[in-house]
Amino acid sequence: MEQLRYPIGRFERIEQPTQANRDKWVTDVAETADLVRMTVLNLNQEQRLTPYRPGGWTVQQVVHHMADNDINAFLRFKRALTEDSPVASSYREDLWAELSDYQVPIEVSIQLLESIHTRFVAVLRSLDPSDYKKTFTSPVLGVLSLETALQRFVWHDRHHIAQIASLKERMGW
Repeated sequence: MEQLRYPIGRFERIEQPTQANRDKWVTDVAETADLVRMTVLNLNQEQRLTPYRPGGWTVQQVVHHMADNDINAFLRFKRALTEDSPVASSYREDLWAELSDYQVPIEVSIQLLESIHTRFVAVLRSLDPSDYKKTFTSPVLGVLSLETALQRFVWHDRHHIAQIASLKERMGW
């Protein structure tokens, strides 16, 4: 079950990232929406409503969750850049996944990811290395630097894309 839930493994932070690491992560953010779109391309509605693992979210819920998460992450990031170590809000992702907006076509959330990521990349490309030392406090994870937050952001999206890709492979889609 661990492999189904974490097909790329659990998050592991790079302690002393280089500028090359950060540049790669920014590129990853810029490419995410296209990767999501390619991963769900040609899935029919029945397949989109299939859980990626027993007891897990459907493909559709995963894509909508990614948009919700990335909106929240972008706002946390901007707050940390403009406030002194703000306390970030959390949300009940399990309950959000049950709301009616998770029934809209997944393309809506893919377009949202494109828009959020375009703005996020613009911010990321403007940062000095010292900006990545700024922090915010997560109710779940504690104090996070923007350097760690960016790593988690990229991992989170890759993690969910891999869940969908793994399902497709297992099902022969």
